[in-house]
Amino acid sequence: MHIRQGLPTSDVTAGKYPTYQLGSGWNAMLPERPKCSRTSIRRFGTIVIGGGYTGLAAARRIAEMQPDQPVLVLEASTIGEGSSGRNSGFVINLPHNTKMGGHTSPLEIARKQIRLYDAGLRWLEQVVREHRIDCSWNPAGKFHAAASDSGVENLSVSLAQYREWGVNFEEYDRDALREKLGTGYYRYGFHSPNNVFVQPAALIRGLADSQPSNVVLIENEPVIQLSESSPFRITTSEAEYMADRVILANNGFAKALGILRDRLITIFTYAAVTPRLSESELKKLGDTQEWGVIPANRLGTTLRRVHDGRFMVRSAYSYEREQSPSDTLAQLTSCYQRRYPNMKAHDFEYVWGGTTALTRNGATFFGELRPGLFASLGCNGAGVLKGTTYGKLLGEMAMGAQSSQLSDALSLEGPSWLPPEPIRRIGVVSSIKYQAALAGAER
Repeated sequence: MHIRQGLPTSDVTAGKYPTYQLGSGWNAMLPERPKCSRTSIRRFGTIVIGGGYTGLAAARRIAEMQPDQPVLVLEASTIGEGSSGRNSGFVINLPHNTKMGGHTSPLEIARKQIRLYDAGLRWLEQVVREHRIDCSWNPAGKFHAAASDSGVENLSVSLAQYREWGVNFEEYDRDALREKLGTGYYRYGFHSPNNVFVQPAALIRGLADSQPSNVVLIENEPVIQLSESSPFRITTSEAEYMADRVILANNGFAKALGILRDRLITIFTYAAVTPRLSESELKKLGDTQEWGVIPANRLGTTLRRVHDGRFMVRSAYSYEREQSPSDTLAQLTSCYQRRYPNMKAHDFEYVWGGTTALTRNGATFFGELRPGLFASLGCNGAGVLKGTTYGKLLGEMAMGAQSSQLSDALSLEGPSWLPPEPIRRIGVVSSIKYQAALAGAER
């Protein structure tokens, strides 16, 4: 197992951004990233805090709309090593939560989200094609699969929604799934075309490196303080900057800057990827070169057969703090062994953790927090496309634009209140344990 340590922290920067015990496996597969230069400019019209999907999309749109004005992006880690380079590489253009509209029906909320995500996906693909970003873009769709009675029931609820939304799908019984996935572990499942596979570290690096020329990107410079009003004073570990407007795109770590402390929680989840497998071993993973499985329970195990002959397993959650690498390795190895007991070995080349920001009701905060301070926070585990979509719209909003897409995004409900610590921790940890027990065979 290869180990590449995350960035060190100091007392000043601790808790301001995610730090990891192990490097991102996706990023380790790529050439080492050149060191980013600094800037002597200290005054900007716009500063973006966070160089993930949301922040880079916002920066791109603002720079396009104001091509004569520099835009500063401050990223706490190295592009590719942050949370955006640590997900499973699913770009799903379907809703994850349709109960965010107050008096609006779930169907109308779903239709709004589908419109938003479809537009966001078209824009993201255009950027990838235009700039020739080599991120293994593959619109192969995804499977949902269940190993238990409760899992099958959950999938039946999902299919009822798909029918209502007009989404295409194909159902599979155990034998048909075995042909596709190479395992008889799952009793039932379905496949829908609403997903693109990417190499997430390659994608986020490509999005960073293809920014307009008036975007100034600084890596490895965490923000440690943000003033209350415009002109905003942004203090980092290295310097102090001023801006007329600020885009907050650092997800759950906005809490460390005093933003939405009673709305956001940070969750760690874990993944591992095998070395490249031999042809004989790959034949045990079904008849499709690349596929992915979304579990029938939210704390279940996600699988992905990667196009280059690797296999990825993702599972397990922890609250606000990363668990030990040894625990992660044991859990993910068990998930792999139970699904594919006939593999020659169950070794992983890369094991890592990553963060996401959750909210109590599954809603994202999107909009203007106070004059000049714009934010999209709380991706709830769907950060690639949601971050891209909301970041683009947030940049347009900051520039005073109006559109039907922006109206749709602003009409969705925001995050609900969370109790303070230690009640919050007790509640979240208890919920994780309960959901893990409920997941059963889906883990």
